[in-house]
Amino acid sequence: MNPYHIISSKVLDLTTIKGIVSEQKKLQLSEDAIIKINKCRAYLDNKLKGQNKPIYGINTGFGALYNVKISKENLTILQENLVMSHACGTGDRVPNDIVKLMLLFKIQSLSYGHSGIQLKTIERLIDFYNNDVLPIVYTQGSLGASGDLAPLAHLSLPLIGKGNVVFKGKELPVSEVQHLFGWQPISLQSKEGLALLNGTQFMSAYGIYLILKSHKLSYLADLVGSMSLDAFDGRIEPFNELVHLVRPHNGQLETAKRIREFLDGSELISQPKKHVQDPYSFRCMPQVHGATKDTITFATKTFMTEINSVTDNPNIFIEEDKIISGGNFHGQPLALAFDYLKIAMAELGNISERRTFQLVSGLRGLPVFLVNNPGLNSGFMIPQYTAASIVSANKQLATPASVDSIVSSNGQEDHVSMGANAATQAYMLVNNVERILAIELFNASQALFFRAPLKSSEFIESILKIYREDISFVTDDRVLHDDINNSIDFIQSLDIDSEELFQ
Repeated sequence: MNPYHIISSKVLDLTTIKGIVSEQKKLQLSEDAIIKINKCRAYLDNKLKGQNKPIYGINTGFGALYNVKISKENLTILQENLVMSHACGTGDRVPNDIVKLMLLFKIQSLSYGHSGIQLKTIERLIDFYNNDVLPIVYTQGSLGASGDLAPLAHLSLPLIGKGNVVFKGKELPVSEVQHLFGWQPISLQSKEGLALLNGTQFMSAYGIYLILKSHKLSYLADLVGSMSLDAFDGRIEPFNELVHLVRPHNGQLETAKRIREFLDGSELISQPKKHVQDPYSFRCMPQVHGATKDTITFATKTFMTEINSVTDNPNIFIEEDKIISGGNFHGQPLALAFDYLKIAMAELGNISERRTFQLVSGLRGLPVFLVNNPGLNSGFMIPQYTAASIVSANKQLATPASVDSIVSSNGQEDHVSMGANAATQAYMLVNNVERILAIELFNASQALFFRAPLKSSEFIESILKIYREDISFVTDDRVLHDDINNSIDFIQSLDIDSEELFQ
């Protein structure tokens, strides 16, 4: 196994990113990337030698101050002032895993040779990544339009020797960490501050983190839903391929196929049924889970395009001898993808809670609230309440953020995406779906016990065996909070092959 991932023009895909994260790979620039970075920087330096014409963000002010010309001797001060003045984030800290993805995607975007960044600046970002020196970044402050200005300013502060970082589990002034590694603060050159702050890496990092998690939760929704179907004494006929070939949405076909495979060999699913139909939350899993899969596919395409792009401004095109100010920092594609993903994942939680409700309702020979001696024992009454509460919260979080906009920078930035707000909402929502599925799994495992001696499929029984090592059968009432947390931990600990997740 190669301990390094080579930063190059090769497209970053989900399998590669999952490998970088799970295998804790370090980063290294390819020779081609180094050439492109140096060539672009040299072009910009030469361009500025005889340049009196204003070039936005390079020898001018920023935003509404674009018409203010900056003298050559003040270009470094301009860039450092930009980083310091824009570090206005507040709220909760961005999780370390997402900060690390921000570093990865910022490095990738700057490596294409269209940003004018110094090689040593990118190398320092790589030093941060490789040594787990993670800048403190805050969740609030980005409008998702002029790039993720405030979050990326906090990401960049340590480059110039300012701000705090997390290192070995402790929050420290970056100056202390610099001393440990013998690093000197970077003296930012023309355009560098803007190259660092313009970009969508806050949104992109949240997006990829949640895409990876959503693929996993989509798989687990099929698995846990299959367990619930078997526990409910459900029918297999609605999952017959013929039903789905006449309405061939890709996600629908994939879900039906996966559920058939999960239940293959189950004694429960194959036994004769007294009932003709199952409730929609069971029968329509291919249609509902499948629609979420198709949405995840759309969102995945959007975020994969974004992380393999140049998103700062202005863009430098050496061959064409042009420096063009545009709007690649605008987060509208990401904002819409987040909002669509939020709605789709909320539905995955919504239908899961409905299956939990059916399992505790005393139907199909199952005891009410899935416990012996109901009345004396409340059993699984309240876990369903908890799931319902989370589902309701998700409906609120799923409200689109992208339909909003607000004027900023004295009217210069008069339409913004609100993609950063969509990102943090999506983070809470997707984590909530994980909790809802963990509660359904807790209920399904309990319900399957009451179907003994009949067994589910070999695959499901093997999952249950591992699950029972941490979450035992509930005979009498106990503190179920602990069981729910253990069920969440179980879901988080499951490692699913990329081939299964990203097919």
